[in-house]
Amino acid sequence: MSDDYYPDEFRDAGDAVLAALLERVGEGSPQPRLQATRRAVELLGDPQNSYPIIHVTGTNGKTSTSRIIESILRAYGLRTGLLVSPHLVRLNERIVIDGQSITDEALAANWADIQPYLLMVDAELATAGDEPLTFFEALTVLAFACFADAPVDVVVLEVGMGGEWDSTNVADGQVAVFTPIALDHTRRLGSTIAEIARTKSGIIKPAAAVVTAAQLPEAMAELSRAAELTESTVVGEGTEFALLASKVAVGGQLISVRGIAGTYSELFLPLYGTHQAQNAAVAIAAVESFLGAGSQALVEDILVEGLATATSPGRLQLVGVEPTVLVDAAHNPHGALALSAALDSYFDFDEIVVVVGILADKDAAGIIEALRPAVARFHVTQSHSERAIPVDDLADLVAEHVGDADTFRFGDLAQALDAARGWAQDAPKRAVLVAGSITLVGDAVALADAGDWMTK
Repeated sequence: MSDDYYPDEFRDAGDAVLAALLERVGEGSPQPRLQATRRAVELLGDPQNSYPIIHVTGTNGKTSTSRIIESILRAYGLRTGLLVSPHLVRLNERIVIDGQSITDEALAANWADIQPYLLMVDAELATAGDEPLTFFEALTVLAFACFADAPVDVVVLEVGMGGEWDSTNVADGQVAVFTPIALDHTRRLGSTIAEIARTKSGIIKPAAAVVTAAQLPEAMAELSRAAELTESTVVGEGTEFALLASKVAVGGQLISVRGIAGTYSELFLPLYGTHQAQNAAVAIAAVESFLGAGSQALVEDILVEGLATATSPGRLQLVGVEPTVLVDAAHNPHGALALSAALDSYFDFDEIVVVVGILADKDAAGIIEALRPAVARFHVTQSHSERAIPVDDLADLVAEHVGDADTFRFGDLAQALDAARGWAQDAPKRAVLVAGSITLVGDAVALADAGDWMTK
């Protein structure tokens, strides 16, 4: 969302909300509890119960899938709420109402409304010897309040981390959606696919409709077990629905999907990569489950509009031309492999330089190995995050995998990008890619906007 969307009159008030949230325990250290969030929403009159919810979790693709679901529902004429995380540039991006990031005015007004209740819960937690509400717990409460205030007809709710004890799980989703589950956040969620899937399966509520992407057998077993215990129905990619085809098109791809209730052919999706086509197939099945309990095909014209207007900022997003600069939020090996495959299939570059920065709790070696076949050189730097791996440590690791000759070190992102863009301009069919962490991508998007790279 461009800065033009946020009127200056309320910008400081919007920024003050982020500043207040940042005083709380950060998102990298979530509390495995629901009681604190549940108490806060209870004091507010349980705003999360005032609209139906589609709850989305998974390791990769959950933000894009959430955005595609929201876009289709909005094409149906429903007023939508969407919670996604993290943001790239501004906090407002996380709370989306009817397809637009929440205004600073609405964000600040709702924050002022809930602040006394958050402080009340903080005091109760302190008395009990517990930590106060965290950044994400407070943000979740804020989002629920914003959606009730808007108001909205339906909310698409992306889990922050895990599922069972994620603060979004104080809400009950009529539809529980699972994107591919892989190893990530292992210190928090468990060291095996089965453990991670078990935690994520906690979003399945009694008699819910469960929609899942294709999963490894051990993950599918956990989802099936949770569905059985809650008497929920399960539809899975490859059985009840499937991506039939995807082919490259100008500005994205054409996809054909066999849904739960209908087959939809040659639909334009303005996103790159087979993984995005699979996300769209999951999104279609989720909307079928929500609107017609899986028994009613979607209206083709409406589906066409919903997919054609879908966006996924920070996911193979073009932020610069002459030279081409792409950003992608891949921050684990599974995501980086999907990115490499998409670069090979959807673009025609001779050489790519990747500007890379990775957070300390990620599988940096796995990310580097996944990117290595797709890129010619690595410009190693770090984002503003306090969890970023120091440049020299990451560069040493990159050099172990790709060699010193293709590893370049930069003290800050702006220098790394300047050098990368200079290199890309020196020969035709070269491009710049920024990847490795969402905070790095957010910093790059801000630099690209400030430098007006899309017009140069």
